[in-house]
Amino acid sequence: MVLEEPKRPLVLKTIPLPAPQAKEVLIKIIACGVCRTDLHIIDGELIYPKLPLIPGHEIVGIVAKTGTNVLRLLEGDVVGVPWLGYTCGKCKYCMRGQENLCINAGFTGYTVDGGYAEYTVANEQYCFPLAAKYGNASGAPLLCAGLIGYRSYSMIHANATNIGIYGFGAAAHILTQVAIFQEKKIFAFTRDDDQEAQRFAVQLGATWAGGSSQSPPEKLDAAIIFAPVGSLIPKALADIDKGGIVVCGGIHMSDIPTFPYTILWDERAIRSVANLTRKDGDAFFKLVSELPITTEIKTYPLSEANEALSDLRNGKIHGAAVLVMD
Repeated sequence: MVLEEPKRPLVLKTIPLPAPQAKEVLIKIIACGVCRTDLHIIDGELIYPKLPLIPGHEIVGIVAKTGTNVLRLLEGDVVGVPWLGYTCGKCKYCMRGQENLCINAGFTGYTVDGGYAEYTVANEQYCFPLAAKYGNASGAPLLCAGLIGYRSYSMIHANATNIGIYGFGAAAHILTQVAIFQEKKIFAFTRDDDQEAQRFAVQLGATWAGGSSQSPPEKLDAAIIFAPVGSLIPKALADIDKGGIVVCGGIHMSDIPTFPYTILWDERAIRSVANLTRKDGDAFFKLVSELPITTEIKTYPLSEANEALSDLRNGKIHGAAVLVMD
């Protein structure tokens, strides 16, 4: 499924099978998650995509062929391919351990072709070996929703107990399970009229769930915002206690309205999260291998990618949408 230009539906095409370069592997795709970042690319809100482009960066697949210099992976290995597809290892950010900020980075499904296809190629150094239980459609959301949720969560002080999550979708439903296992209390904020999402949050173990305009019954130690809505930043600041942090986990957000300094004072903080590092991935997949994480998914055949994107755009997905390649 190919994006030929922004703000247009994807087009189903047959194209030549990609050939892996020396350090790449050819992957037969099992499934690919549909992420809100894909919407931002397709809707023209992220403005520098490769065109034409095969979107998708939550890829689960099997190594079908290896390049001549591949050392880590073998044919038949089950792997996941995330958003971060390449870093240079030489710029100032890479040299100080911030490869997620690499100025020469390549991004799967944005600057290089991704997973809305039957096959793709990926640099072996940016693939994660997956446990057998995640070698299917249920593992796809872990490759972005899980990873970016985990990186956002890692920005919070370890002693934080009351955690607010604003926007209860794919990332939130995975992170909630991790946090509850670690004995945190989750306060879930959804669209005001989305009672189904609120029920879903409570079913997963959230202490409280309500609309984004509501105030939680207790002050929060930290807040994570996944919804791309700038007005949630001052709302979250008003909800957190002294010394708390608001973490913005999305790649795109609408403009942030002005707000009084009083809700930022008392050493509250706001920070964004950009991309991920391979270290994040290694830590996250080690953690989920030890936990009973369940992903809530709705599957679509590859040819129905536009329908899946529309359902995500209109808030019809509770959990994650995943394309499957039968």
